[in-house]
Amino acid sequence: MSSAARPAETAAPIRVFVVWIIIVTLVALAGAIAVLAIGGRPDPSTLRAAAPLLDGAWRFHIGDDPQWANADADDSGWETMDLSAPASSHDGDVGLPNYVAGWMAHGHPGYQGYAWYRRTVTVPAGNRVWDVLGPTAVDHGYELYWNGVRLGGLGRLGASPRVVGTRPMIFALPADAAGARAVLAIRAYMQPGYGASGESGGMHVAPTLAPRPESHALYRAEWWRTIAGYIAEVIEPLVMFGLVALALWIRPRSSHPSFIGFACIALVLSALKRLDNAIVSCTDLLSLPTYLWLIQVVWMPLSLAAWTLTWNRWCPRSSRAIDAATLVLGVLGVAGGAMHVVAMTRIHRLGLLALLVLIVVRIVRGGPMRIMALATMASILVAQFADELGSIGLPGIWFPFGIGVSRTQYAYAIAIPLLALLIVRTLLPKSTNQAPDKRISDRLLA
Repeated sequence: MSSAARPAETAAPIRVFVVWIIIVTLVALAGAIAVLAIGGRPDPSTLRAAAPLLDGAWRFHIGDDPQWANADADDSGWETMDLSAPASSHDGDVGLPNYVAGWMAHGHPGYQGYAWYRRTVTVPAGNRVWDVLGPTAVDHGYELYWNGVRLGGLGRLGASPRVVGTRPMIFALPADAAGARAVLAIRAYMQPGYGASGESGGMHVAPTLAPRPESHALYRAEWWRTIAGYIAEVIEPLVMFGLVALALWIRPRSSHPSFIGFACIALVLSALKRLDNAIVSCTDLLSLPTYLWLIQVVWMPLSLAAWTLTWNRWCPRSSRAIDAATLVLGVLGVAGGAMHVVAMTRIHRLGLLALLVLIVVRIVRGGPMRIMALATMASILVAQFADELGSIGLPGIWFPFGIGVSRTQYAYAIAIPLLALLIVRTLLPKSTNQAPDKRISDRLLA
Protein backbone atom coordinates (compact mmCIF):
# COMPACT_ATOMS: atom_id res chain seq x y z
CA MET A 1 0.00 0.00 0.00
CA SER A 2 1.48 3.39 -0.95
CA SER A 3 1.63 6.25 1.52
CA ALA A 4 -1.05 8.07 -0.51
CA ALA A 5 -3.44 5.18 0.11
CA ARG A 6 -3.03 5.06 3.87
CA PRO A 7 -6.21 5.04 5.90
CA ALA A 8 -7.66 8.51 6.47
CA GLU A 9 -7.34 8.05 10.24
CA THR A 10 -3.54 7.95 9.79
CA ALA A 11 -3.13 10.44 6.93
CA ALA A 12 -4.90 13.28 8.75
CA PRO A 13 -2.62 13.31 11.83
CA ILE A 14 0.42 13.05 9.58
CA ARG A 15 -0.68 16.15 7.65
CA VAL A 16 -1.15 18.04 10.92
CA PHE A 17 2.30 16.99 12.14
CA VAL A 18 3.89 17.99 8.85
CA VAL A 19 2.33 21.44 9.02
CA TRP A 20 3.56 21.92 12.59
CA ILE A 21 7.06 20.72 11.70
CA ILE A 22 7.19 23.28 8.89
CA ILE A 23 5.89 26.05 11.17
CA VAL A 24 8.36 25.29 13.98
CA THR A 25 11.24 25.08 11.49
CA LEU A 26 10.37 28.44 9.93
CA VAL A 27 9.90 30.14 13.31
CA ALA A 28 13.23 28.80 14.60
CA LEU A 29 14.97 29.82 11.37
CA ALA A 30 13.44 33.31 11.44
CA GLY A 31 14.43 33.78 15.08
CA ALA A 32 18.01 32.70 14.44
CA ILE A 33 18.32 34.97 11.38
CA ALA A 34 16.94 37.94 13.34
CA VAL A 35 19.47 37.45 16.16
CA LEU A 36 22.32 37.00 13.65
CA ALA A 37 21.31 40.22 11.89
CA ILE A 38 21.17 42.18 15.16
CA GLY A 39 24.40 40.75 16.52
CA GLY A 40 26.26 41.16 13.25
CA ARG A 41 25.78 44.90 13.04
CA PRO A 42 29.02 46.89 13.40
CA ASP A 43 29.39 49.04 16.46
CA PRO A 44 27.78 52.43 15.83
CA SER A 45 30.39 55.00 14.81
CA THR A 46 29.14 57.40 17.49
CA LEU A 47 29.85 54.81 20.18
CA ARG A 48 33.31 54.02 18.88
CA ALA A 49 34.16 57.71 18.62
CA ALA A 50 33.45 58.13 22.33
CA ALA A 51 34.82 54.71 23.32
CA PRO A 52 38.20 54.00 21.74
CA LEU A 53 39.90 50.65 21.71
CA LEU A 54 43.00 50.54 23.89
CA ASP A 55 44.98 48.97 21.07
CA GLY A 56 48.46 49.84 19.90
CA ALA A 57 51.61 49.14 21.91
CA TRP A 58 51.40 47.29 25.24
CA ARG A 59 54.25 46.17 27.47
CA PHE A 60 54.27 42.36 27.69
CA HIS A 61 56.03 39.78 29.86
CA ILE A 62 55.52 36.03 30.25
CA GLY A 63 55.48 34.62 33.77
CA ASP A 64 53.64 35.77 36.87
CA ASP A 65 54.37 38.21 39.67
CA PRO A 66 51.59 39.97 41.64
CA GLN A 67 53.82 43.06 41.90
CA TRP A 68 53.41 43.62 38.15
CA ALA A 69 49.92 44.99 38.83
CA ASN A 70 51.36 48.02 40.65
CA ALA A 71 51.63 51.36 38.90
CA ASP A 72 55.27 51.79 39.90
CA ALA A 73 56.40 48.34 38.71
CA ASP A 74 59.41 48.61 36.40
CA ASP A 75 58.39 47.33 32.96
CA SER A 76 61.15 49.09 31.02
CA GLY A 77 62.76 45.77 30.19
CA TRP A 78 59.54 44.19 28.95
CA GLU A 79 58.93 43.53 25.29
CA THR A 80 56.36 45.48 23.27
CA MET A 81 53.30 43.82 21.77
CA ASP A 82 51.07 45.62 19.27
CA LEU A 83 47.36 44.87 19.73
CA SER A 84 46.30 46.92 16.70
CA ALA A 85 44.09 44.74 14.53
CA PRO A 86 44.23 44.73 10.72
CA ALA A 87 41.25 46.30 8.99
CA SER A 88 38.12 44.10 8.98
CA SER A 89 39.83 41.38 11.00
CA HIS A 90 37.69 38.98 13.01
CA ASP A 91 38.14 35.73 14.86
CA GLY A 92 37.43 32.49 13.02
CA ASP A 93 34.68 31.30 15.37
CA VAL A 94 32.06 33.87 16.39
CA GLY A 95 33.27 36.67 14.13
CA LEU A 96 34.44 39.03 16.89
CA PRO A 97 35.95 42.18 15.31
CA ASN A 98 39.40 43.73 15.95
CA TYR A 99 41.01 40.31 16.31
CA VAL A 100 44.79 39.92 16.63
CA ALA A 101 47.03 36.88 17.00
CA GLY A 102 48.12 35.90 20.50
CA TRP A 103 51.54 35.63 22.09
CA MET A 104 52.41 32.38 20.30
CA ALA A 105 52.55 34.40 17.08
CA HIS A 106 54.65 37.09 18.79
CA GLY A 107 57.77 35.22 19.73
CA HIS A 108 56.44 32.71 22.28
CA PRO A 109 55.41 29.59 20.34
CA GLY A 110 54.11 26.80 22.53
CA TYR A 111 54.07 28.85 25.74
CA GLN A 112 51.08 28.20 28.02
CA GLY A 113 50.54 29.67 31.46
CA TYR A 114 50.64 33.21 32.88
CA ALA A 115 51.62 36.45 31.19
CA TRP A 116 51.06 40.16 31.88
CA TYR A 117 50.12 43.14 29.75
CA ARG A 118 50.59 46.76 30.89
CA ARG A 119 50.06 50.21 29.44
CA THR A 120 49.49 53.75 30.60
CA VAL A 121 46.00 55.14 30.01
CA THR A 122 44.96 58.80 30.12
CA VAL A 123 41.27 59.31 30.91
CA PRO A 124 39.74 62.50 29.45
CA ALA A 125 38.94 65.20 31.96
CA GLY A 126 35.37 66.09 32.87
CA ASN A 127 32.59 64.96 35.17
CA ARG A 128 31.75 61.73 33.35
CA VAL A 129 32.01 58.24 34.86
CA TRP A 130 34.26 55.84 32.95
CA ASP A 131 34.38 52.08 32.45
CA VAL A 132 36.75 49.59 30.88
CA LEU A 133 35.21 46.90 28.71
CA GLY A 134 37.30 43.77 29.03
CA PRO A 135 38.78 41.97 26.02
CA THR A 136 36.11 39.86 24.29
CA ALA A 137 38.59 37.18 23.19
CA VAL A 138 41.24 35.85 25.60
CA ASP A 139 43.05 32.54 26.02
CA HIS A 140 41.65 31.78 28.57
CA GLY A 141 41.14 33.84 31.73
CA TYR A 142 42.29 37.22 33.01
CA GLU A 143 42.31 39.76 35.84
CA LEU A 144 42.21 43.50 35.22
CA TYR A 145 44.00 46.01 37.48
CA TRP A 146 43.84 49.81 37.60
CA ASN A 147 46.85 51.32 39.36
CA GLY A 148 47.34 48.07 41.25
CA VAL A 149 43.69 47.72 42.30
CA ARG A 150 41.94 44.64 40.98
CA LEU A 151 38.69 45.65 39.23
CA GLY A 152 37.60 42.13 38.34
CA GLY A 153 38.24 39.42 35.83
CA LEU A 154 37.02 36.33 34.05
CA GLY A 155 37.47 32.93 35.66
CA ARG A 156 39.50 32.31 38.78
CA LEU A 157 43.28 32.69 38.72
CA GLY A 158 45.82 31.85 41.37
CA ALA A 159 47.01 28.55 42.85
CA SER A 160 44.10 26.57 41.37
CA PRO A 161 43.00 28.41 38.21
CA ARG A 162 39.52 27.83 36.82
CA VAL A 163 39.03 29.18 33.32
CA VAL A 164 35.71 29.54 31.52
CA GLY A 165 34.67 30.81 28.11
CA THR A 166 35.46 34.45 27.32
CA ARG A 167 32.48 36.78 27.18
CA PRO A 168 31.86 40.55 27.41
CA MET A 169 32.81 42.07 30.77
CA ILE A 170 32.58 45.64 32.05
CA PHE A 171 34.57 47.15 34.91
CA ALA A 172 33.85 50.47 36.60
CA LEU A 173 36.83 52.79 37.04
CA PRO A 174 37.26 54.72 40.30
CA ALA A 175 35.18 57.87 40.66
CA ASP A 176 38.29 60.05 40.40
CA ALA A 177 39.53 58.43 37.18
CA ALA A 178 38.40 61.31 34.92
CA GLY A 179 41.38 63.47 34.00
CA ALA A 180 43.82 61.01 35.56
CA ARG A 181 46.70 59.05 34.13
CA ALA A 182 46.94 55.45 35.35
CA VAL A 183 48.44 52.06 34.57
CA LEU A 184 46.10 49.40 33.24
CA ALA A 185 47.49 45.91 33.86
CA ILE A 186 46.00 42.63 32.67
CA ARG A 187 47.09 39.29 34.07
CA ALA A 188 46.26 36.59 31.51
CA TYR A 189 46.31 32.83 31.93
CA MET A 190 46.27 30.19 29.21
CA GLN A 191 45.13 26.75 30.32
CA PRO A 192 47.85 24.20 29.53
CA GLY A 193 46.72 21.32 27.35
CA TYR A 194 43.65 23.11 26.00
CA GLY A 195 44.02 23.04 22.19
CA ALA A 196 46.61 25.55 21.02
CA SER A 197 47.41 26.86 17.55
CA GLY A 198 50.13 29.10 16.18
CA GLU A 199 48.02 32.17 17.04
CA SER A 200 46.95 31.20 20.57
CA GLY A 201 47.81 32.86 23.86
CA GLY A 202 46.53 35.84 25.81
CA MET A 203 44.50 38.76 24.51
CA HIS A 204 43.10 38.69 20.99
CA VAL A 205 40.92 41.81 21.24
CA ALA A 206 42.08 44.95 23.04
CA PRO A 207 39.94 46.33 25.88
CA THR A 208 37.92 49.52 25.47
CA LEU A 209 37.86 52.75 27.51
CA ALA A 210 34.35 54.21 27.48
CA PRO A 211 32.29 56.83 29.34
CA ARG A 212 28.75 56.19 30.50
CA PRO A 213 26.19 55.72 29.03
CA GLU A 214 28.17 54.82 25.88
CA SER A 215 30.00 52.07 27.79
CA HIS A 216 26.75 50.30 28.63
CA ALA A 217 25.43 50.66 25.09
CA LEU A 218 28.64 49.14 23.74
CA TYR A 219 28.50 46.39 26.38
CA ARG A 220 24.98 45.48 25.20
CA ALA A 221 26.19 45.44 21.58
CA GLU A 222 29.02 43.08 22.54
CA TRP A 223 26.57 40.77 24.26
CA TRP A 224 24.28 40.75 21.22
CA ARG A 225 27.28 39.70 19.12
CA THR A 226 28.10 36.93 21.59
CA ILE A 227 24.49 35.71 21.74
CA ALA A 228 24.32 35.72 17.95
CA GLY A 229 27.47 33.61 17.83
CA TYR A 230 25.85 30.90 19.93
CA ILE A 231 22.14 31.29 19.16
CA ALA A 232 22.10 28.15 17.01
CA GLU A 233 23.64 26.24 19.93
CA VAL A 234 20.57 27.13 21.98
CA ILE A 235 17.77 26.91 19.41
CA GLU A 236 18.83 23.60 17.87
CA PRO A 237 19.10 21.69 21.19
CA LEU A 238 15.70 23.03 22.25
CA VAL A 239 14.18 21.86 18.99
CA MET A 240 15.92 18.49 19.44
CA PHE A 241 14.36 18.10 22.88
CA GLY A 242 10.99 19.00 21.34
CA LEU A 243 11.53 16.34 18.69
CA VAL A 244 12.32 13.80 21.41
CA ALA A 245 8.97 14.58 23.06
CA LEU A 246 7.16 14.20 19.72
CA ALA A 247 8.99 10.93 18.98
CA LEU A 248 8.15 9.43 22.37
CA TRP A 249 4.49 10.32 21.85
CA ILE A 250 4.49 8.69 18.39
CA ARG A 251 6.56 5.65 19.34
CA PRO A 252 3.71 3.41 20.64
CA ARG A 253 1.94 3.78 17.25
CA SER A 254 5.04 3.67 15.06
CA SER A 255 6.15 0.94 12.68
CA HIS A 256 9.75 1.62 13.86
CA PRO A 257 9.61 1.87 17.69
CA SER A 258 13.18 0.63 18.09
CA PHE A 259 14.50 3.21 15.62
CA ILE A 260 12.64 5.98 17.45
CA GLY A 261 13.90 4.84 20.85
CA PHE A 262 17.54 4.95 19.80
CA ALA A 263 16.97 8.20 17.88
CA CYS A 264 15.76 9.81 21.11
CA ILE A 265 18.95 8.75 22.88
CA ALA A 266 21.09 10.07 20.02
CA LEU A 267 19.14 13.35 19.93
CA VAL A 268 19.57 13.92 23.68
CA LEU A 269 23.33 13.29 23.47
CA SER A 270 23.68 15.56 20.43
CA ALA A 271 21.57 18.29 22.05
CA LEU A 272 23.64 18.25 25.24
CA LYS A 273 26.84 18.45 23.20
CA ARG A 274 25.57 21.51 21.30
CA LEU A 275 24.11 23.15 24.40
CA ASP A 276 27.42 22.81 26.25
CA ASN A 277 29.03 25.11 23.66
CA ALA A 278 26.65 27.90 24.64
CA ILE A 279 26.88 27.16 28.38
CA VAL A 280 30.68 27.32 28.50
CA SER A 281 30.75 30.47 26.33
CA CYS A 282 28.10 32.49 28.16
CA THR A 283 28.15 31.29 31.79
CA ASP A 284 30.49 30.14 34.55
CA LEU A 285 28.69 26.80 34.97
CA LEU A 286 31.32 24.82 33.07
CA SER A 287 35.08 25.24 33.20
CA LEU A 288 36.98 24.80 29.95
CA PRO A 289 38.74 21.59 31.10
CA THR A 290 35.39 20.07 32.15
CA TYR A 291 33.82 21.12 28.86
CA LEU A 292 36.68 19.57 26.90
CA TRP A 293 36.45 16.34 28.92
CA LEU A 294 32.72 16.05 28.28
CA ILE A 295 33.23 16.61 24.56
CA GLN A 296 36.05 14.09 24.17
CA VAL A 297 34.92 11.39 26.59
CA VAL A 298 31.12 11.58 26.59
CA TRP A 299 29.30 13.55 23.95
CA MET A 300 31.34 12.85 20.80
CA PRO A 301 31.96 9.09 21.14
CA LEU A 302 28.56 8.25 22.62
CA SER A 303 26.48 10.37 20.25
CA LEU A 304 28.20 8.91 17.18
CA ALA A 305 27.70 5.37 18.50
CA ALA A 306 24.05 6.15 19.30
CA TRP A 307 23.40 7.40 15.77
CA THR A 308 24.99 4.23 14.36
CA LEU A 309 22.71 2.04 16.50
CA THR A 310 19.77 4.19 15.47
CA TRP A 311 20.25 3.84 11.73
CA ASN A 312 20.95 0.13 12.06
CA ARG A 313 17.29 -0.13 13.10
CA TRP A 314 15.83 1.61 10.08
CA CYS A 315 16.01 -1.49 7.93
CA PRO A 316 13.31 -4.15 8.55
CA ARG A 317 15.84 -6.22 10.51
CA SER A 318 18.81 -4.75 12.37
CA SER A 319 22.22 -6.38 12.14
CA ARG A 320 23.51 -7.87 15.38
CA ALA A 321 27.05 -7.81 13.99
CA ILE A 322 26.79 -4.03 13.43
CA ASP A 323 25.40 -3.56 16.94
CA ALA A 324 28.26 -5.55 18.48
CA ALA A 325 30.91 -3.70 16.46
CA THR A 326 29.32 -0.36 17.39
CA LEU A 327 29.45 -1.13 21.09
CA VAL A 328 33.12 -2.18 20.88
CA LEU A 329 34.04 0.94 18.92
CA GLY A 330 32.02 3.09 21.32
CA VAL A 331 33.98 1.79 24.30
CA LEU A 332 37.20 2.35 22.34
CA GLY A 333 36.18 5.97 21.65
CA VAL A 334 35.39 6.68 25.30
CA ALA A 335 38.67 5.14 26.41
CA GLY A 336 40.63 7.02 23.74
CA GLY A 337 39.08 10.32 24.81
CA ALA A 338 39.73 9.65 28.50
CA MET A 339 43.36 8.65 27.93
CA HIS A 340 44.00 11.23 25.18
CA VAL A 341 45.08 8.49 22.75
CA VAL A 342 44.50 9.96 19.30
CA ALA A 343 44.93 6.61 17.53
CA MET A 344 42.09 5.03 19.54
CA THR A 345 39.80 7.97 18.82
CA ARG A 346 40.62 7.79 15.13
CA ILE A 347 39.91 4.05 14.96
CA HIS A 348 36.61 4.67 16.78
CA ARG A 349 35.47 7.33 14.32
CA LEU A 350 36.66 5.67 11.13
CA GLY A 351 35.28 2.33 12.27
CA LEU A 352 31.84 3.79 12.93
CA LEU A 353 31.98 5.60 9.60
CA ALA A 354 32.61 2.26 7.89
CA LEU A 355 29.62 0.74 9.72
CA LEU A 356 27.44 3.67 8.69
CA VAL A 357 28.46 3.17 5.06
CA LEU A 358 27.44 -0.47 5.41
CA ILE A 359 24.09 0.63 6.85
CA VAL A 360 23.62 2.96 3.85
CA VAL A 361 24.10 -0.05 1.54
CA ARG A 362 21.50 -2.00 3.52
CA ILE A 363 19.02 0.87 3.35
CA VAL A 364 19.53 1.24 -0.40
CA ARG A 365 18.91 -2.48 -0.87
CA GLY A 366 15.85 -2.88 1.30
CA GLY A 367 15.03 0.02 3.57
CA PRO A 368 11.71 1.90 3.58
CA MET A 369 11.43 5.53 2.45
CA ARG A 370 14.95 5.33 1.06
CA ILE A 371 15.34 8.85 -0.29
CA MET A 372 14.11 10.61 2.86
CA ALA A 373 16.01 8.25 5.16
CA LEU A 374 19.28 8.65 3.26
CA ALA A 375 18.92 12.45 3.06
CA THR A 376 18.31 12.61 6.82
CA MET A 377 21.18 10.26 7.55
CA ALA A 378 23.56 12.22 5.28
CA SER A 379 22.83 15.52 7.01
CA ILE A 380 23.40 13.95 10.44
CA LEU A 381 26.70 12.45 9.28
CA VAL A 382 27.87 15.85 8.03
CA ALA A 383 27.21 17.19 11.55
CA GLN A 384 28.94 14.25 13.22
CA PHE A 385 32.05 14.16 11.03
CA ALA A 386 32.89 17.87 10.97
CA ASP A 387 36.61 17.34 11.69
CA GLU A 388 37.03 14.81 8.92
CA LEU A 389 35.31 17.10 6.41
CA GLY A 390 37.52 19.97 7.52
CA SER A 391 40.63 17.88 6.91
CA ILE A 392 39.74 17.61 3.22
CA GLY A 393 39.44 21.37 2.86
CA LEU A 394 35.69 21.95 3.28
CA PRO A 395 35.18 25.26 5.15
CA GLY A 396 33.97 24.65 8.69
CA ILE A 397 32.45 28.08 9.41
CA TRP A 398 30.63 30.62 7.25
CA PHE A 399 29.87 34.20 8.33
CA PRO A 400 26.36 35.35 7.40
CA PHE A 401 25.78 38.88 8.75
CA GLY A 402 29.40 38.76 9.99
CA ILE A 403 28.62 36.10 12.62
CA GLY A 404 30.15 32.63 12.48
CA VAL A 405 27.77 29.74 11.75
CA SER A 406 29.42 26.33 11.63
CA ARG A 407 28.89 23.58 9.09
CA THR A 408 27.56 21.41 11.93
CA GLN A 409 24.89 23.99 12.74
CA TYR A 410 23.81 24.15 9.10
CA ALA A 411 23.70 20.35 8.94
CA TYR A 412 21.50 20.04 12.03
CA ALA A 413 19.20 22.77 10.70
CA ILE A 414 18.51 20.42 7.79
CA ALA A 415 18.62 17.15 9.71
CA ILE A 416 16.17 18.02 12.52
CA PRO A 417 13.08 18.74 10.36
CA LEU A 418 13.93 15.83 8.05
CA LEU A 419 14.15 13.47 11.02
CA ALA A 420 10.87 14.82 12.38
CA LEU A 421 9.16 14.15 9.04
CA LEU A 422 10.69 10.68 8.88
CA ILE A 423 9.44 9.79 12.37
CA VAL A 424 5.96 11.11 11.63
CA ARG A 425 5.83 9.02 8.45
CA THR A 426 6.12 5.86 10.55
CA LEU A 427 2.70 6.39 12.17
CA LEU A 428 0.31 3.45 12.01
CA PRO A 429 -3.50 3.48 12.11
CA LYS A 430 -5.03 3.83 15.57
CA SER A 431 -6.48 0.35 15.32
CA THR A 432 -2.95 -1.08 15.29
CA ASN A 433 -2.00 -1.70 18.91
CA GLN A 434 1.47 -3.13 18.38
CA ALA A 435 4.24 -2.76 15.86
CA PRO A 436 3.50 -4.89 12.77
CA ASP A 437 5.69 -7.67 11.56
CA LYS A 438 8.05 -7.19 8.64
CA ARG A 439 5.41 -7.94 5.96
CA ILE A 440 2.88 -5.38 7.22
CA SER A 441 5.63 -2.79 7.83
CA ASP A 442 6.91 -3.11 4.28
CA ARG A 443 3.41 -2.63 2.86
CA LEU A 444 2.70 0.45 4.97
CA LEU A 445 6.05 2.15 4.30
CA ALA A 446 6.52 1.20 0.65
